[in-house]
Amino acid sequence: MRRHLVEQLRKKGITDENVLSAIGTVPRHLFMDSGFESHAYQDKAFPIAAEQTISQPYTVAFQSQLLQVKQGQNVLEIGTGSGYQTAVLTLLGDHVYSIERQHQLYRYSMRQLPKLGYNAKKIVFGAGYKGLPEVAPFDRILVTAGASEVPKALLNQLAIGGRMVIPVGIETQEMTLIVRTSAKEFEKQKHGSFRFVPMLS
Repeated sequence: MRRHLVEQLRKKGITDENVLSAIGTVPRHLFMDSGFESHAYQDKAFPIAAEQTISQPYTVAFQSQLLQVKQGQNVLEIGTGSGYQTAVLTLLGDHVYSIERQHQLYRYSMRQLPKLGYNAKKIVFGAGYKGLPEVAPFDRILVTAGASEVPKALLNQLAIGGRMVIPVGIETQEMTLIVRTSAKEFEKQKHGSFRFVPMLS
């Protein structure tokens, strides 16, 4: 089923072989409620605890491809959720930090990720808008919830030359790639409309 999902993602335009390999490796069904297990490898989002969702695999792959994670980079994920995207990131890079504001999901991902061998550097219970200034700068920042605007704290924590992928908007979001080109300058690109649960302050 995972191989079939990978082929679907190829047909939808995902070309990064490292991303496709990670999607083909991570057991998505183990990051979902058991009632949805039989549907785990459909290219759909599904509800998880705390009124949140596990993202559609295409969205996970699309964001990961835009992010261009390399081994040895510091990566910050905002919105751990049940840990599926986090697991994918740990296969792409080995210094992954993740923040989750829903305590139920934080507890779940803290148990599940190490149990399955996906060892993030640190999973933090807290507000994603603040980032992790004590660990910054980050080479890559991935936001997995819809932000009404780009948080300044996250921009400040992005390394020069670093990339941030963040969905920006209220009801629907524009997938936005931000590249920090100097201490005070950023380039922005928009990569289509998506729909995410809101990023809460």
